[in-house]
Amino acid sequence: MPTQETKSCSGCNQRFTLTAEDLVMYEKAGVPASDQCQNCNWSQLLAFWVIGRFRVATSALSGKQIITNLPETAPFPIYEREEFISDAWDPMVYGQAYDPSRSFLEQLTELQKKVPHPHQLGNKNVNCQWTDDWWESKECYLCRSGFQNEFLSYAYRVWASKESVDVAHCYGVEQCYDCLFCFKCYRLKYSFNCHDSMDSAFLYDCRNVQNCFMSWNLRNKSYCILNQQYTKEEYEQKMKEYNVKSFASVQQLKQQFWRKIAEEAVHRANMNIQVFNSSGNFMTENKNCIHCNFLDKSENCRRLLRGFQAKDTIEAICAGLVEQSTRTALDQFGYGNTCVLYATNCRYSMYVDNCEDCEYCFGCVGLKKKKYCILNKQYKKEEYEALVEKIKADMKARGEWGSFMPFAMAYGGYNISLAQVLFPKTKDEALEMGAKWEESPVPSYQGAIASDELSDSIDSVTDDIVKQRIICVETKLSYNIAPRELAFYKQHGIPPPQRHFDWRTFNLYKPMALMFKPQKGACYYCKSEIEHYYDPSLGYQKIACVPCYQQNIS
Repeated sequence: MPTQETKSCSGCNQRFTLTAEDLVMYEKAGVPASDQCQNCNWSQLLAFWVIGRFRVATSALSGKQIITNLPETAPFPIYEREEFISDAWDPMVYGQAYDPSRSFLEQLTELQKKVPHPHQLGNKNVNCQWTDDWWESKECYLCRSGFQNEFLSYAYRVWASKESVDVAHCYGVEQCYDCLFCFKCYRLKYSFNCHDSMDSAFLYDCRNVQNCFMSWNLRNKSYCILNQQYTKEEYEQKMKEYNVKSFASVQQLKQQFWRKIAEEAVHRANMNIQVFNSSGNFMTENKNCIHCNFLDKSENCRRLLRGFQAKDTIEAICAGLVEQSTRTALDQFGYGNTCVLYATNCRYSMYVDNCEDCEYCFGCVGLKKKKYCILNKQYKKEEYEALVEKIKADMKARGEWGSFMPFAMAYGGYNISLAQVLFPKTKDEALEMGAKWEESPVPSYQGAIASDELSDSIDSVTDDIVKQRIICVETKLSYNIAPRELAFYKQHGIPPPQRHFDWRTFNLYKPMALMFKPQKGACYYCKSEIEHYYDPSLGYQKIACVPCYQQNIS
């Protein structure tokens, strides 16, 4: 069994260690061990996950109007999703023979530029045109990464929720606003990490709470403000002191709320539930998963960011129901894959992009239900196996084998990818490592108003606001307030938002983005040394080991 190995990261030059178990997994996959630390590896893989601005475009096949978040600079033709999976075109017509005198990855990059890609991810939606990575939902607007939702606006990574606005990483919420990492909540606003709570606002780490305000670490409580208990009548009278219909007042309350979270709230060292012999954060029901985050029901995984029912997988992002996959980005229902991108139900495939229901494919783009193909060209089994070995040998000689796809194959710039949200870089830093960068001109609009000119209170907003184009003073991007959105704000007394919806989404998500890098500290209660996942910039003062947290808070 190999011993552990300490290296200098090729990306940031920091020292990092690969354990003996890591090395065994790389050896089984037949690829060189990583020369990148975990964060640099993830930032490279995440650079291929586009979260760009939604735009109106036309399908390159039919001319049909489509809504996509792929940029105009995408290196390939874009087809409407249903057209992409139809028999109206054949990706095999782009097939090309391997040229051993040239870099294989360069040839793959050239092929990718020719083969059409779908305009968005998603299936079985009703009236959800302005979405991406959105599934089995209806009547949702400007949302990303969700499943089985109804009547949502500006949502990110939300499941089984309805009639909510500005929510991220939530499950089973209804009529909620500006909430992050909340579960089975109803009429909740401006809250983070809450479960089974309702009719409340500005809550942190609360469970089964009703009619509470500006509070933290509560369990089974009602009528609390700043963690102080009131009677129902006292609570209702006290709440008259807070003007939650005013945008300016809400911003002040947010500042006060986050100060209280940093100074007064107790924070559990990690958010893991039912994990065994595992390290990382935001994990549930995992076994032997090391250096993983946002991972559920998985086993024997390492260096994996976001996954579900993954097994024996290393160095991956968004691995759903996969096994024995290595160095992959957005691999779903896969088995035995290496260096694949946006692959669905593929097996024993390497260096494929946007392929579905394929096996034993190497360096292919856009294929469906194919086998024994190389660069979109069909081979017999024996021919395929011999040529793959030849290509691998050539790639090893050039130092390419086992490296993930080059940044030239990314669908857009680093600054419109999920990498920029979790591992932000300047333009110069991104370009230096070979990534792209999007330069979008800021359009000018006649009759638009600046977002800080909006009415401070929802009570003074008239219905004609839905016809008004608004320019965000923070991003310089335009947005509007849709009729259903306005009705929601009026129903719940929410002031009109004065920032672009993308800025709101990713600003809402920021606390979680700062909670997956391991840190050293001491337990607030027992003073023992602990590993936690709160970035120092959060300023949290009371971080507890899991046993002490459970004893004192849960």
